[in-house]
Amino acid sequence: MKRVRFVAAAMLTAALAVPTATAVAADAYGGGAHAWSPAGGDSGKISVKDNSRDGDPVKAEYYRSESPDTKRTLWNHSGPGTTATSGDGSRIYKFKACDENYGDPDDCSGWVIP
Repeated sequence: MKRVRFVAAAMLTAALAVPTATAVAADAYGGGAHAWSPAGGDSGKISVKDNSRDGDPVKAEYYRSESPDTKRTLWNHSGPGTTATSGDGSRIYKFKACDENYGDPDDCSGWVIP
């Protein structure tokens, strides 16, 4: 009986110590842009949707864990109501959503950590 309790306790400890594969999605809104990660439940993907009809593209700027000093940009030039999704890669650890404003500062959210 002691062995069964010991094995059960060890399994519970291991289950609590190992992080789960499911990630909670984080959202960012900047102007007419909506970005989220993980996209499709994959922590290596990000999506950005154009929610405005201003004719300007939207983008998500983001960083990956394997290249933490490289800012990447996912553009969506497809117009209102469309979504662009990045390719898969290492975990996205921070991002923001921006509505491009040619000649003026972009409308961007703050940095979000998924």
